[in-house]
Amino acid sequence: MITLNQYLILAALLFCIGLFGVIRRKNLLMLFFATEIMLNAVNIALAAISYFTKDLTGQVFAFFIIAIAASEVAVGLGFLILMYKRMGSVDLDNLQIMKG
Repeated sequence: MITLNQYLILAALLFCIGLFGVIRRKNLLMLFFATEIMLNAVNIALAAISYFTKDLTGQVFAFFIIAIAASEVAVGLGFLILMYKRMGSVDLDNLQIMKG
């Protein structure tokens, strides 16, 4: 049987991987992937704590986080497509030289 500590260690490892991806941020698409990994790590932790405490509150919060992540991806991909059409790349270093 998997214990709560093992779930939390998995969530912490996934969160660290996502944080490393956010810090390195060279490509906008990879930044979105890293953010999704971080949000999923939080979902794992919330669902595990909710399961082991026999309370559904954590699972409800995880559901809302999934909904927020879906809207973040929708807006972000729209921005990504616009950026690619205007600049020809999705490199975040190009954002610093954007013109109005």
